[in-house]
Amino acid sequence: MKELLVKRFHFPNDQDHIRVLTEEERNPNSIPTKKNIEESLKWLVKDCKPGDSLVFYFSGHGLRQPDLIEDERDGYDETICPTDFIQEGMIPDNYINSTIVWPLKVGVTLHAIVDACHSGTILDLIYVYDREKKKWSDNSPPSKNPLRKSTSGGMAICLSACGDDQMAADTSAFRGKGINGVMTYLLAKIIRENLHITYGDLLEKMQEEIEQIKIRRCHRLLGRFFRQSIIQGPLLSSSQQFEVFSRKFTL
Repeated sequence: MKELLVKRFHFPNDQDHIRVLTEEERNPNSIPTKKNIEESLKWLVKDCKPGDSLVFYFSGHGLRQPDLIEDERDGYDETICPTDFIQEGMIPDNYINSTIVWPLKVGVTLHAIVDACHSGTILDLIYVYDREKKKWSDNSPPSKNPLRKSTSGGMAICLSACGDDQMAADTSAFRGKGINGVMTYLLAKIIRENLHITYGDLLEKMQEEIEQIKIRRCHRLLGRFFRQSIIQGPLLSSSQQFEVFSRKFTL
């Protein structure tokens, strides 16, 4: 993903502009612990100003937990799992929303790309795009608990690997021995092959590729391709409605 940001979207390749947390890091401040992820989320939006383009990318484990404050339509909060989540706990969608969505000022755009199970509404954005009906649906909190989920005038867009009730697949067949999220691989592949693709066409092409992979599940190479049994469909959510087949995808 860093390579895509730098080479395709011309982000500066330095630590002032791109912060990477991975389990392989020796520096304890660069490991995706709960503390480090939360501090990095705050760093991402700090001092944001009009014209800024922000990107939050997460590839890892996602879970669900009961919604105790009744601000979710399905009764569950979506979460991402830091490396120390067993000891320190998960990071819920409410925290992510208040930390990187609320502060977005007019003229600031945030893209979140979340390749994890149950990641559909991980940013708690108020509009979710229905790919089959080709229209936006309302995901705002129930009226009995109308918590703030909006920005401060900016725009937040989230591309998730799957719906809230789905599992995200990963594969090692695409790139040698490494394990990569299917969504991460397909997103990078399609963007490189289609420089001026719209959000709508990106969703359609990702779904087409996933459907082809589903067919290949019947083949003897199943074990090489998939480590999970439930295959996802990508989901788009946003703080504002927009024409997905007119707006070009850019970061």
